[in-house]
Amino acid sequence: QLQASGGGLVQTGGSLKLTCAASGLTFRLYALAWFRQAPGKEREFVSSINRSGNVRNYGDSVKGRFTISRDNAKNGVYLQMNSLKPEDTAVYFCAANYYGVRYSQNDYRLWGQGTQVTVSS
Repeated sequence: QLQASGGGLVQTGGSLKLTCAASGLTFRLYALAWFRQAPGKEREFVSSINRSGNVRNYGDSVKGRFTISRDNAKNGVYLQMNSLKPEDTAVYFCAANYYGVRYSQNDYRLWGQGTQVTVSS
């Protein structure tokens, strides 16, 4: 089970840190990812991190602004979001994949419930 939290309302240029807490799985064996979905749009890849945390990937729209990290001792994955823009407004989902890092939502079977991020202009 994955549970995302940390969303909220922030002004343009502000920061938020999302947290995804995992339970009921051997967390260190899973690659983790964040996706987001804005109203009327497809779910979009945001970032991923491999099992050990030494390989991170980002979508083009968030590179240089977002940072993904994980703490295998605490069963948590995090998304630090800086320099937020109105176009970052979306519901953010965390996902886990036993078979490693993937970039398509179709490759993930474990999902959190989503947390809303709203960036005001």
